[in-house]
Amino acid sequence: MNTNDKKRMATSLEQYERPLRLQRHKIARIKLEYTNEPEEMQKTALVQLSIGKTQPVLLFQLSAAKRCTIFDNFLVDPQYTFAGFSIDGDKTRLERINLEVTNFIDIQKEWTVPEATKELDSLEDVARMLIDDYYNDVKKKITNKEHMRSGSLPLSKRHIKYATKDAYIVYEIWKRITLSHDGLRCTKLKKEEPPMKHARS
Repeated sequence: MNTNDKKRMATSLEQYERPLRLQRHKIARIKLEYTNEPEEMQKTALVQLSIGKTQPVLLFQLSAAKRCTIFDNFLVDPQYTFAGFSIDGDKTRLERINLEVTNFIDIQKEWTVPEATKELDSLEDVARMLIDDYYNDVKKKITNKEHMRSGSLPLSKRHIKYATKDAYIVYEIWKRITLSHDGLRCTKLKKEEPPMKHARS
C-alpha cells in the first residue's frame, strides 16, 4: 500500500500487529528513501515496511504526511526487530525529524558472507547467498530521478513495484538468518545435554 494518509497507514499497522503477535522474533523490514536535498539536510521521505509475503508492503510517504503517534509508537515498540542494510545514514535522517527505531538491526554488520573479499557485504552479496532466484527478479533498480521523487505523490508504478520487492527481500534475508541461528543454537544445546540415565529395573 502506497499512502501518505494517516488513517490508511494506521489500518495497515493494525493488520501487521495481528500476525506479528504470533511470531517469536517479530521481524519487520524497514527501508528509508530521502528527500531531494543536499546530504547534510536530507530527511526521511519514504518508509518501506514489510513483514512477509502474507501482508502487503506499506510504503508510507512520511514527508507528505502529518506526524502520527501510531506510526511513531510502532517504530519504538521494543518487541519488534527492524532489519535494514547500512542503517547509519537512516538513523541520521530519522533523527532530523525526531524519529527513532528501537531495535534496528544492520544485517550488513551482523552477518558476513562466508569467504567474503571485503569487510562489509552488500545487499546483493547476501541476497545471492540466500534468495538468489527472487533477487534476480528485482535487480533492475529505479533511476536516481525516481529516487528523488520519493516524497512526492504519486510514485510511479515501477517505483512502487521495486520498493515493494526490495522491502520483502531484506525481510526474507533476516528471517532466514534468524531461523538458521535458532537451528544452530538448538543443535548446540542438544549436544551439551548430559545423556539420560536409565532407571534400574
